[in-house]
Amino acid sequence: MLFKHPQLLYALFLLIIPIIVHLFQLRRFKKEYFTNVKFLKKVQLETRKSSQVKKWLTLLARLLALACLILAFAQPYFPETSQTLQEKETVIYLDNSFSMQQKGAQGELLKKAVQDLLTEIPENYSFSLVTNDEVYKNTTKQELTEELQQINYSATSSNFKTNYLRAQNLFSEKADVLKKFVAISDFQQQNVEDLDFNAEIENTIIQLKPESNFNVSIDSVFVKEKTIENTELQVNLSAATTTEELFTVSLYNRENLMAKSSVSFAENKIAPTSFSVPTNENIEGVLQINDNSLQFDNRLYFSLQQNEKIKVAAISDADNAFLKRIYTKTEFELNLINSDQLNYNELSEQNLIILNELKTIPQGLSTILNEHIENGGMLAIIPSAEINQSSYQQLFSSLNLSSLQQKQDEELKITNINFSHPLYHNVFNKQIKNFDYPKVNSYYTTTNAGDQILNYNNGQAFLKKFGNSYVFSSAIDQENSNFKNSPLIVPTFYNIAKQSLQLPQLYYINQGTNTIEINVNLNEDEVVKVQDSSQSFIPLQQRFANKVRLTLQDEPKTAGNYDLVAQENNLKQVSFNYSRDESELIFTDFSDYKNITQQDSITNFFTQEINANQMNFLWKWFVIFALLFLVIEFLLLKFLK
Repeated sequence: MLFKHPQLLYALFLLIIPIIVHLFQLRRFKKEYFTNVKFLKKVQLETRKSSQVKKWLTLLARLLALACLILAFAQPYFPETSQTLQEKETVIYLDNSFSMQQKGAQGELLKKAVQDLLTEIPENYSFSLVTNDEVYKNTTKQELTEELQQINYSATSSNFKTNYLRAQNLFSEKADVLKKFVAISDFQQQNVEDLDFNAEIENTIIQLKPESNFNVSIDSVFVKEKTIENTELQVNLSAATTTEELFTVSLYNRENLMAKSSVSFAENKIAPTSFSVPTNENIEGVLQINDNSLQFDNRLYFSLQQNEKIKVAAISDADNAFLKRIYTKTEFELNLINSDQLNYNELSEQNLIILNELKTIPQGLSTILNEHIENGGMLAIIPSAEINQSSYQQLFSSLNLSSLQQKQDEELKITNINFSHPLYHNVFNKQIKNFDYPKVNSYYTTTNAGDQILNYNNGQAFLKKFGNSYVFSSAIDQENSNFKNSPLIVPTFYNIAKQSLQLPQLYYINQGTNTIEINVNLNEDEVVKVQDSSQSFIPLQQRFANKVRLTLQDEPKTAGNYDLVAQENNLKQVSFNYSRDESELIFTDFSDYKNITQQDSITNFFTQEINANQMNFLWKWFVIFALLFLVIEFLLLKFLK
């Protein structure tokens, strides 16, 4: 038996007071003499004996009554389980990702989970709460009621492994503490891969299940074809399962309905559709579909607008025909410059400068190119078959590049492609190993420094990247190479130019890092804001001579169409959408996982938790015994003669 207030047991020492009073009472018998001495003596002896028994019984009843009363105030109890007396720490993970919009038997999964938590958590139960975007440490239901009632769906990634690590960091380092982790989620499969549960923690999984796993999502949109008059947009949709039902896709320009189309998933879970829009019109587009399951993926925002042209300057005395075919007037502003007609002022305004097979680097060009790179510009260097080694050495030294070394007259094939390099992002559907390899007749050896993008079959680099500079190790004219006839020529030079100015895309995913560049000159006190009708924020930005680079990290939090604004002037429109990862309604089976306990509901978990922490208090019984002994004392005093 244990006591809730053991310090009150010291009051048992007070029981010595009635004992002392009983033993050292001051009352004395007074003798009276009668004629029949024998008879009176017998009565006197009998009276003394019964009086002593009555006093001892009364004292015992009184002592027991006081002892029971003191024990009652000390609140004795028996613990229900061995865990009852152990110090406990509880961390609850509540998944508030978009997949929790699914509907269960009693409404949306997240809202029902919040309601159950507010109902079932005991009043003084201390716990920590982790959501996908918030952490509440060592709190109670009373302190957290308002936050739980206002909890909303989060666009933050719901990777369960990450949230499990966050939860473990909330536990103390005490070795004798019982640590409990409770996870409440639908547990989509891609969020729980490769996870080992900590055996030192009591892990409980409460998997909420929707009534239906059907969902339709607008996955993506891209420009399929573009003419002078019209731009054709292809929209890709997906469904969790095939269905005979037709779904209507609507295209809006802001609030104005532009077109409608229907898609069917009768034979395939993926369905494309297309829309045609005017090319010369700026469109703040919204694609919308009606679906009763998840709501966040029923809309997709995009911005279709007339982007500024990327400025490319090619300094060359060689053939520039291939550059004219790649850098068309619709997207680029190509400026072809002879090496003996350089205007250094024009170069400062360019996004990309190409040194196309110059035999000698003009004096003073190194300084201009250095400033160009410092201002965020890109540089591509294609050496001539015969170069002035000292002038190239001077240029490469000033730009901190790996110099071109000895020329090798040897035929080599360009066989190795770095498919993971950003230059070829989304260029190849798969890694190609056998194709018509381009070749060179001579090349310049280089060191191993820099990012190798294209390599010869002997391991030497054909194309490298150093920061904002791309360096070829061989001339690509027709006499030395057939690279201009290779399928690699267009994506290589096209993407080099595209990287020189990160023009706004059709849309961005508002998770991770997004970079946007704008050709604009701002004053020192001017900043670019990202805003819509309800919110505005200033992203991280870097100012260069002729452009501003914006870096957005997990911003904005809400999907939609936004304006890039400087001094109340709209510079560009950009669109942001939520990731579609949560649209895949494939859930985890925990049957093979170790160190976990599964519960059917939040109610069942807290019912067991309350029962495990319950204590059988005995104070009521001691109050009853105290009253009983007082009654016994009363009866002894009144009826015992």
